[in-house]
Amino acid sequence: MQAQGRMTIPGADATTVVVGVDGAGRSRRLRDLAAALDCPARWVTLPSSDAVLDLVLTEARAEGAVVIVDDAHHGHPSSWRALTAAARVGQAMLIARRPIVRAAELADLDQVVAAAGTVDQLGPLDAAGVAAVVAEAGLAEPDEATIEEILTASRGMAAIAASLAAATSQGSVPAALQARVQRRLAGLPADGVAVAQVLALLLDVPDSVVARATGVTLATVADTSNVLQELGMIAPGSASLIPAVAAAILADLPVMVRRQLHDRVATALLGSGTDPLLAAVRLRRAGVRTPTAAVAYAHAADHLRFRDPDAAVSWYDAAAEAGAPPAAVAVGRAEAATQLGIPVDLTGVGGEPARLAIVGAAIAAQQGRWDRAAEALADVDQPGAALAAVAWAATGHLERAGDAAGRTRTESSRRTPEALARLAEAAASLADPEAMLPLLIESAEAAQRLPPDVVLPDSPHALGALVAGLTGDTSTAERLLHAGMAAGVGGPVTIRRHQLLLAFTRMRTGRYDTAAAELVPGPYPTARDQLLTAALTAGMARRSGDVARMREAWNGVETQLARRTVDLFVIEVLEELVVAAARLRRMVRAEPVMDVLDDLVARAGHPPTWVVAVGWIRVQVAVALEDTATAATVAGELTRTAALAGPRQRAQGAAAVAWADVLAGTVDIDRVCSVADDLATHQLPWDASRLVGQAAIRTTDATAARRMLEHARGLSVTEVGGGEQRGRAGVLSDREIVVGRMVLEGRTQREIGSHLYLSPKTVEHHVARMRTKLDASSRAEFLAALREHPGVVG
Repeated sequence: MQAQGRMTIPGADATTVVVGVDGAGRSRRLRDLAAALDCPARWVTLPSSDAVLDLVLTEARAEGAVVIVDDAHHGHPSSWRALTAAARVGQAMLIARRPIVRAAELADLDQVVAAAGTVDQLGPLDAAGVAAVVAEAGLAEPDEATIEEILTASRGMAAIAASLAAATSQGSVPAALQARVQRRLAGLPADGVAVAQVLALLLDVPDSVVARATGVTLATVADTSNVLQELGMIAPGSASLIPAVAAAILADLPVMVRRQLHDRVATALLGSGTDPLLAAVRLRRAGVRTPTAAVAYAHAADHLRFRDPDAAVSWYDAAAEAGAPPAAVAVGRAEAATQLGIPVDLTGVGGEPARLAIVGAAIAAQQGRWDRAAEALADVDQPGAALAAVAWAATGHLERAGDAAGRTRTESSRRTPEALARLAEAAASLADPEAMLPLLIESAEAAQRLPPDVVLPDSPHALGALVAGLTGDTSTAERLLHAGMAAGVGGPVTIRRHQLLLAFTRMRTGRYDTAAAELVPGPYPTARDQLLTAALTAGMARRSGDVARMREAWNGVETQLARRTVDLFVIEVLEELVVAAARLRRMVRAEPVMDVLDDLVARAGHPPTWVVAVGWIRVQVAVALEDTATAATVAGELTRTAALAGPRQRAQGAAAVAWADVLAGTVDIDRVCSVADDLATHQLPWDASRLVGQAAIRTTDATAARRMLEHARGLSVTEVGGGEQRGRAGVLSDREIVVGRMVLEGRTQREIGSHLYLSPKTVEHHVARMRTKLDASSRAEFLAALREHPGVVG
């Protein structure tokens, strides 16, 4: 069976040496090799006495048997020399050992045996290997999830996978695995056990932190890690304990010992110079709940509360669970939760008075109660004074808003972020929206560069969009809202508010399809945004003639309006709801809202823009109720005030007079069309179309009626798609395509208007809108875009 000096293994494959850490499946591999032999096998268990080993070798030679040595690394030098001598004279032999050879005698044996065949280096099993181990353990038809779970917990180590597969209950440490781990730990010195316990937390920290936590040297940590790998407690190629092994180590520790371990590690990690957020992440991942860890979690939460409020709330909760005093986390958690729209009760909450006041003011503003926000911030130092200016302005207290803005200017600039300083200046300028808007833009841009670390009652982007809408500058409104969403200013609750305001802006300008696309499914957590959603829904329903949906929107906010949650910034939002109430014959419920608006405007000193905004609502109500007398009275007042305001307000004043005349049965076709064109130019296309349409219905001149109905249809054409669709085929409406063809034919705007029964002003409006859609900045670019548009040239 064997020749002198040459070792052969009858019937087996070429493997003669099996190498692997403990638990890698060395014994299992040897059993497989033994089963494939065509001759007897004699197993040697080391350590063994020289006499016993000589007897086994003698019998093996006599029987022609193969000597199989498992755990060869456990032998003594004399045993290794005897085995080496036998192998050199031809004794067939299979051995298994750990990867590291620490003795010259074992190295000699390994060299001789390996020369007769190949070395099988065992590594972690893959999913298929684990499945085979699980099947051998008797688990019938394990599913993929079970295989993956065992693979992850065992890191592919065969012995550990087998223990997990044989476990009778999920989630607990198998008794066989716990006993295995206990045996290996029993062979380690006390320092080694301490290192293993820290590593069992799976923190993935530097050796220096482990050394600090255990009070040992870096060399001890490194040596222990090597030993743990040989023992099969650290998978090959890894620096971390195998998860199942780590669980077994921790399961053996009494609760108090584990808490002490947690606290030592937390102290070491925080004292090592590790980034506090990273340290908190590692501690939380390990389930560390001690006072020291609570401090780390609270620091992480404080760091994230204005950058990622959702994560911050979770960190504050983790700090509380780890034993942080409630007062240490309550204010920060309230700041983060408010940015998420999570209800917060500040009753009994202690902490920094200024921070509490700012949070309380933000909560009040979210509920539409700017009056309470102003009261909360009345005596608060910076940055509270800057925010108070906004609250006072919203409630018409312009003198107080100016005082608060003055405090912001005079106090140290280091205490007031630039975004809030500009916001306060804007609030003090509320009487003049044309002056207010640039300051809100500056505030928004500053907030994008450096978001202020306070909970905002409203973002400068949202306020800027509302003021821009009031002046008819909807392009600025949209730019501000897009920028606010991209920068995440104000947190998730404000991002949703920006989306709603974007939808509202688009609805007001006649782009109903894109307005609907911006609506995010509710519920909306704040009363302020519930009001905005209802206004948007009511406005869309009114424009489509859906009375049932309009009634549903009104019913949803009727109770809220009864609380008089009214401020100057939401005048146009309230317009949609009040006019819907008039259409539904519910003005008795909406009239108190109008009274509050009148009071706010009077308190503010009757600034013309705001007076016109309120007057315009009353005109629309009179139209809905066909109240000719009221329409005439309000129109006269509106016209006088509009002369002192901006272009949009002047257009509304002229339209109010036209409406009063139309209701009275006086229809001046050219004047009505001209006034309507001016309204459309100032971003009120639906109002313009409705004015012309109602004039057409009331005129007795059939030719004039046809002309005005055609004009009304031209004004009511909705824009399909937003800025991201500019230049794409199909963006232009049918009417715009017709206009485009006539432009290419060289016709003037007057000629186009005459052919289509439109005023030159309306044609000008169509052309301007088409140039925006086609992203044409000059007439040459516009003509080139028309020539390439398939709808125009097709």
